[in-house]
Amino acid sequence: MSETPNSDRPNSEIPNIEVWGRASSSNVQLVMWAIAEIGLGFTRHDAGFGFGMNDTPEFLAMNPNGLIPVIRDRTGGRDVLMWESAAIVRYLCASYAPEPLWPRDPAVRGPLDMWAEWAKTTFGPAFNSRIFWPAIRTPAAQIDRASLDRAIEAMKPVARMLDDRIGDGPWLAGQDFTFADILCGGMLYRYDSLDFDKAETPHLDAYYARLCQRPAYAEHVRVSYEALRAT
Repeated sequence: MSETPNSDRPNSEIPNIEVWGRASSSNVQLVMWAIAEIGLGFTRHDAGFGFGMNDTPEFLAMNPNGLIPVIRDRTGGRDVLMWESAAIVRYLCASYAPEPLWPRDPAVRGPLDMWAEWAKTTFGPAFNSRIFWPAIRTPAAQIDRASLDRAIEAMKPVARMLDDRIGDGPWLAGQDFTFADILCGGMLYRYDSLDFDKAETPHLDAYYARLCQRPAYAEHVRVSYEALRAT
């Protein structure tokens, strides 16, 4: 369990978000990155994978799916319990983030949210489900190389699509870092660090390098996944 205060607000005004989920979970990392970028206080409980807890009656009462992350926000008399990482990031940003991290104008926010959603529904599954998990969680002798090679080839146009969208950036909204960068950038540490045949994406590479300069990204997203490897 860890706690981080927000030094920019008096202690009495610091929202304290309770988080259930292990630091090595990519979905938990999105939530923790958002919390850090906004500057919220938090208490995180390790749960899931080797830590267990997510199959207990107490946890299932919070999230019947038995999945992480889960948050509880009791700030200012509210009592909000949520699961699903992208929904949590949007909730936290809408509740506590200033402009431009959470654009108030729907005409500005909507197109960014479109790419944020695309990252979860297209980029994420193409990489995470079809490449990362088969490569990491399958013993080397049991990897279906033909299937993995097809997934790697299918990943290339997806990566080029994001590369084209970013262009000169520096961020998805241009000069402003927003919630969409959290939801699009969260998978890039694993994408960059996993050794496989990637498309040439100079804009995406430069974007990832900029993300790595953000302290919140370095702390909460660039987390080793070696413990997840099959033995």
